Amino acid sequence: MGVALAGFLWLSLWHDRGPSGGSSSQDVATSFRPTFNLTDHRSNAVTVQSYQGKWLLVFFGFTNCPDICPTTLAELARVMERLGPDAGLVKPLFVSIDPERDRVETMAEYVSVFHPTIVGLTGTEAQIAEAARSFKAYYEKQPQESAPNGYTMGHTSAVYLISPEGVFVRTYGYGTPPGEITKDLQNRL
Repeated sequence: MGVALAGFLWLSLWHDRGPSGGSSSQDVATSFRPTFNLTDHRSNAVTVQSYQGKWLLVFFGFTNCPDICPTTLAELARVMERLGPDAGLVKPLFVSIDPERDRVETMAEYVSVFHPTIVGLTGTEAQIAEAARSFKAYYEKQPQESAPNGYTMGHTSAVYLISPEGVFVRTYGYGTPPGEITKDLQNRL
């Protein structure tokens, strides 16, 4: 059990460092164009092109997450508030990695708690897997008797910044202060 836990923690930290393995608080030299074909929390089919012209803050998580997901979404809400009039240039996206439990209605209820600009995205298992691969994001279903339906999800805890042209720019590691994210965004807008 201890070896498995240590392995999981190592994987979590490795995946949190961003797609290139570099520091999550730095720009990454290797750019890529992530893609997705998902359904938003209002039942609309969306792709990366649906948000063309906006900076995207993309976070992969799930609604039954006890800590990382609600903390990160609350921080993204603070970023959006701090951006003031520039907030219209940025779109935060919360992509579910748990389509079994995170249906459209669940996502709508969940994201509405944090900020009106946060969009919840879900889809089929295949659509979620393709989106995660595209972003180089990690996630894994893990048995846990005390969790709803007897499982939880391990996942990348970084927020991905995607340019208005749809190109990956960088990640913000878990716990990056909202002020730091806001300042970085303002320098790019």
